[in-house]
Amino acid sequence: MKNKNYSIKTATRKEVDIAISWAAAEGWNPGIYDADCYYTADPQGFLVGYLGEEPIATISAVKYSDTFGFLGFYIVKPEYRGHGYGLQIWNAGLQYLQGCNVGLDGVVAQQDSYKKSGFRLAFRNRRYEGVGGGDFPTNAEIVKLSSLPVETITAYDRPFFPADRSHFIKAWIEQPECTALGIRDGGKLAGYGVLRKCRSGYKIGPLFADDPELAESLFQALRSTVQPSESVYLDVPEVNPAAVDLAKRYNMNVVFETARMYKGPEPDMPVNRIFGITSFEVG
Repeated sequence: MKNKNYSIKTATRKEVDIAISWAAAEGWNPGIYDADCYYTADPQGFLVGYLGEEPIATISAVKYSDTFGFLGFYIVKPEYRGHGYGLQIWNAGLQYLQGCNVGLDGVVAQQDSYKKSGFRLAFRNRRYEGVGGGDFPTNAEIVKLSSLPVETITAYDRPFFPADRSHFIKAWIEQPECTALGIRDGGKLAGYGVLRKCRSGYKIGPLFADDPELAESLFQALRSTVQPSESVYLDVPEVNPAAVDLAKRYNMNVVFETARMYKGPEPDMPVNRIFGITSFEVG
């Protein structure tokens, strides 16, 4: 359904806050400083649909390179759903990413619709909720990421994502009220993790490591910075049994689920070293 009063435009940085607030209303629990980091990833990659002067739809279509992009924040205000406004902004997002392999983390209710648009299931993610606390591990070489050259961190990150995302990672690990830690093994960076403040509690993501023991040490270090009265969330790819086991051993419970889907071939990534997804919204 087309409406001559409905227009879609590239969102300004301030308008990205609309998508963040709607995501919070949907129960997605965004990070306090997500908007700045996401906007850094691609300032042209956020769209907002207006009906007259009222914003009623959003989508992010972050183009990391000429070959890969990621969709998120596909939201229509509840009272305007079912009238085709969402489909129009969806198509606009895909148009912006034309020529790219496109990824997304789809909520359960939308997965069939994404399949109709040519997306195929790669794996499922589960959001686990637990609590903070515990001891900081003393038997591991854990360092603040701020003590390392950013090139070392982005080089480690590169195999875990289908495109270079150096600008985003730099913003992500430097955001306010976050804890960004690395772990060394044999003198080399062998994993890193970021814990950020969210509307409710804290999320750990990414959590990448060369083996389960290193991942657990990083997890313990990050978790120990949070009060036992606060919630901690970890978005785990179900295809990594060691990641699922880690969450369960710390008495974390599943509270949300998405499906990682791609419009093109599934990228070759070391899922056995992915213990926590960076972000459902931008990958």
